[in-house]
Amino acid sequence: MRRPFKAAPPTKDGPRANREIRVPQVQLIDDDGQNRGVVSINEALQMAEEAGLDLVEISPNQQPPVCKLTDLGKLKYQSQKKAAEARKRQKTIEVKEIKMRPNIDTHDYEVKMRAVRRFFEEGDKVKITLRFRGREMAHLELGMQLLHRVREEVEPIAKVEAEPKLEGRQMMMVLAPR
Repeated sequence: MRRPFKAAPPTKDGPRANREIRVPQVQLIDDDGQNRGVVSINEALQMAEEAGLDLVEISPNQQPPVCKLTDLGKLKYQSQKKAAEARKRQKTIEVKEIKMRPNIDTHDYEVKMRAVRRFFEEGDKVKITLRFRGREMAHLELGMQLLHRVREEVEPIAKVEAEPKLEGRQMMMVLAPR
């Protein structure tokens, strides 16, 4: 089949195996993990065929390359499982947003702070947004006091990543878990 003009050649994923290995000699490790020393590629391929296994290149940059007698399908399956396990353990850090008003009631404030603490326990960052409406813009110091109060309350479990700043009618601050 002809490739389209200037298309990249197909890339193969995974290690080279069997007839794809194009070196005269290899360092051979058998299926029991025993080092067989340096053998010719034909001899190594013959041993693999007799054992009903594949000759897989483990370390291609060595001189001579290190090859192992193993089941290629099983090897690929195990590497896929390892990659999936690594992805599963990976934690993505999200930025959760908490919206408040400058004249927030004490109970509402406590509920919001419980949510903030829960987000920190889960390992997420928290962006606290204060929205000012109408004449509240005349009292920006109330918003600053509220953000300082939040900062002091979460001081033991979080650090300030972005200082409080005013953007239009909103004041924002970003906190990250310690």
